[in-house]
Amino acid sequence: MGTVVIKLGSSIVCDDAGQPRRDVLEHVCDEAAALHGGGRDVVIVTSGAIARGMGVMGLGMRPRVIDELQAASAVGQGQLYRVYDELLQERGVATAQVLLTFFDISARTHYLNARQTLQKLLDWRVVPVINENDTTTTDEISFGDNDFLAAQVAILLGAELLVLLTSTDGLYTADPRLDPTAELVPLVEDFEALAALDIRQTTTALGSGGMRSKVVAAEMATAAGIPAVVANGRTLGAIAAAAAGEQVGTRFPARAERYSSFKLWLKYAKPARGRIAVDAGAARALRDGGTSLLPVGIVGVRGRFDAGDAVDVLHDGDPVGKGISNYSAVELRRVRGMKSAEAREVLPRASEEAIHRDYFVLA
Repeated sequence: MGTVVIKLGSSIVCDDAGQPRRDVLEHVCDEAAALHGGGRDVVIVTSGAIARGMGVMGLGMRPRVIDELQAASAVGQGQLYRVYDELLQERGVATAQVLLTFFDISARTHYLNARQTLQKLLDWRVVPVINENDTTTTDEISFGDNDFLAAQVAILLGAELLVLLTSTDGLYTADPRLDPTAELVPLVEDFEALAALDIRQTTTALGSGGMRSKVVAAEMATAAGIPAVVANGRTLGAIAAAAAGEQVGTRFPARAERYSSFKLWLKYAKPARGRIAVDAGAARALRDGGTSLLPVGIVGVRGRFDAGDAVDVLHDGDPVGKGISNYSAVELRRVRGMKSAEAREVLPRASEEAIHRDYFVLA
C-alpha cells in the first residue's frame, strides 16, 4: 500500500465568512480514515488558515500586506488544525500538525529532514496535517494555495497518488463560471496541449490559488511518476474514487519519462540566484547530449551568486535549464569562454565543469 496525499483548497475548507465547512471536512475525513484503515498512508495538505483567521477577525477581504497575512494565519492556524484533529480522532486516526515554509522545501538539508520526519509519522500510522507556516515566512505567501507544497510533499514521500480538491469538478476547457459552453477535461496526458485552454490563476476573497497552480502541481507530480487527480472536494466519494482509479474529475497519469526527486527539487523548489548565457553549441549539448556545462560555452553572467547556488541557463534569452553552479558569479566572469585548462590557470582549484550534468535539469 502506498501514500495518498490529499490537498484541500481554502474555498472548500472555509465558507465565505471564514467558517469551517464542517460537512465537507467530515466527509473528507471519513474517506481519509477509510483509506487509512485499509492500509494506505494518508497525508493531508490543507489551506484555509488565513481564511479561518479572517473569519475570526471579521475581515471581509483577504489581506494584501504580508504582516496582515501572517497575523490572520496565526489567528486561524490552531483553530483549523483542531477541526481536523477532532474529526480524525473521532474516526480512530491519530494526527500531527506539520508547518513548512518555502525554505524547508528549497534548502536541500531541510528538504531531507522534512522527508525523514514525515516518513517517521507515517511509520507510526499518524496522519500529518500540513500547512504552510505563514506566520514566519519571509517571502510573499505564494505556495499557490498550497498546490505546490502538496506536490512537493507527494514527491519527497514517493506517494502513489496526489488528489487536489477544489470547488469545481476538475479542469475545464474554459472557466465554467464565465463560459457556459466550457467542458470538463477528464484526462490530461499532454501538458503542452493545455496551452490552448483558458486556465487562469485566480484569486478569491479567501484563497490565493487557481486552476493553473493545480495544473503545475500535477505536472510536477506526474514527472516524478505520481498520478494526480483534480476533483471537487464537495462531492461525496471523490477521494475514494480517485484512489480506486475510477473516473472522477480530471486525471493526470504518471509520465513515462521521470526525473529524480533531486532534479524535481532543483527544477521547481530551489530558487535561481542568477543567470548564465551560453552559446549555441553549449545549448545544443545540454539539450540533446546531456553533457555538463563547461566555462568555454558561457558568454554572459548576470546576478550575484555563490558556488552551490542555482542559476538559470539561457541561450538567446530562451531558457535551457537550471543547474547548481560550481563557481561564484565573480569567478565565472573571470573564466567564461575559456577552455578548462585555461580556466584552471586563472583559478587553480576550479572545477572542470561550470555545472555538472548530474546537477542540471532542462527547462
